[in-house]
Amino acid sequence: MPLVEQAEHPWQPDTGSVCNRAQYRFVRRPLAQPACECFCAILLFCAASSAPGQELFHATLPRTVEIEPLTTSLQSAPYTFKTGDFRLLVTPSLEADWVDNIDLSQNGGLQDFILRPLLQLDGTYPVSQLNLLQFKVGIGYDIYTEHSQFDALRLVSGSQVSFDTYVKDFVFNVHDRFHYIEDPAEQAAVATTAVFGGMYNTAGLSATWDQQDLLMELGYDHENFVANSGAYGYLNEGSELLSARAGFRIHPQILVGPEAGGSFTRYDQHFLNDSTGYRAGLFGQWRPGRYLKLEGHAGYQAYLFDQTSSALRAIDQYAWYGSLIATHQLTDFFNYSLGAGRELRLGSEADFIKAWYVRPAINWRPLNEVQVQGYLSFEHGDQGQAQQGGGVVETYDWLGFGFVVSRPVLGRLNAAIRYRHTLRGSDLSSREYSQNLIGLILTYPFQ
Repeated sequence: MPLVEQAEHPWQPDTGSVCNRAQYRFVRRPLAQPACECFCAILLFCAASSAPGQELFHATLPRTVEIEPLTTSLQSAPYTFKTGDFRLLVTPSLEADWVDNIDLSQNGGLQDFILRPLLQLDGTYPVSQLNLLQFKVGIGYDIYTEHSQFDALRLVSGSQVSFDTYVKDFVFNVHDRFHYIEDPAEQAAVATTAVFGGMYNTAGLSATWDQQDLLMELGYDHENFVANSGAYGYLNEGSELLSARAGFRIHPQILVGPEAGGSFTRYDQHFLNDSTGYRAGLFGQWRPGRYLKLEGHAGYQAYLFDQTSSALRAIDQYAWYGSLIATHQLTDFFNYSLGAGRELRLGSEADFIKAWYVRPAINWRPLNEVQVQGYLSFEHGDQGQAQQGGGVVETYDWLGFGFVVSRPVLGRLNAAIRYRHTLRGSDLSSREYSQNLIGLILTYPFQ
């Protein structure tokens, strides 16, 4: 049975959460980002990290500060179709990749040329001055020119339908987020397979109470994973995910407080053990200015496994977690981010994975119309242990780095060159590999 890491959005910064596969937050984002820049950012961040997890919530600014930029960005946002206040931006793209080791094998492996057409739809509808309905859907297909057995549907990570509403001092968000995982080279714990994964769908709601000096949020999500083939059917699962957090503003620039979470995961089949996860700790955010943000998390977490597997002996796991996330807009033309930490998360053929990671990334505009984005991601992980029985026991080191260089070439037609290198070492020599990917991306937003 192939090893398939059970992971959610692989490009998001992790906070060491025990319910780390589907924790989303409410946050205002600019809506008028250039289409090629947005698409290239998606590619980079999909490759930049193999660990799942997202922040529990984001410290919102006071609404009087937040609503005005939102209204302005909606009015200036590009669109293909507009009726009343509803706007829809349609952005088709085509990526052509050459990959030298699509099956992640130790000795060479299969090479192929892959075409990836994609259609991105971004829609917004302000129900009122305070309420916004938005959706993002990216639908594509991967076509392997020599190994058509690996052809597959693709949904861009971050596809979602989301609705925000304000009621007095509360912000409520209802959402449904979904994505499709298909590239094993973006997952640190995966080797010796060309195609794996499936569909994640996460539906839930969150409530944020903003009292200036006190910020509280509660969140609930229901997650389902459906594997892309019967070979990975043992990963099909349903999870209930809970989160809570309270932030105290002890200084205009500093927010600190406790955080907690829980997860309840049940598998359709009985290869992996069902589990209940708990996490509790502290977080802190420091914003010394408009352009720099530092965020830290630390605490203790546990996974308590049920004896539901017919193959693995359940072993409860306890560990401390910690993370540091920094984002800095250094100049108008250069910004960077850095994430580092330690986490305990659910695995695949093993019930759990313990990992250390570091993930820096940059965004640089050296010329007026040229944009360079780059990343590096390193993870040292241990999955399983000898007492578990028939599961995989492995220590690995996974390194990925790459870049995208983009610029407009003809009107609204944008072109980008992409490179990615992945290198994996392991105490199981058969699970070591290296892979190179070179790609050309053409993007044309209809405006």
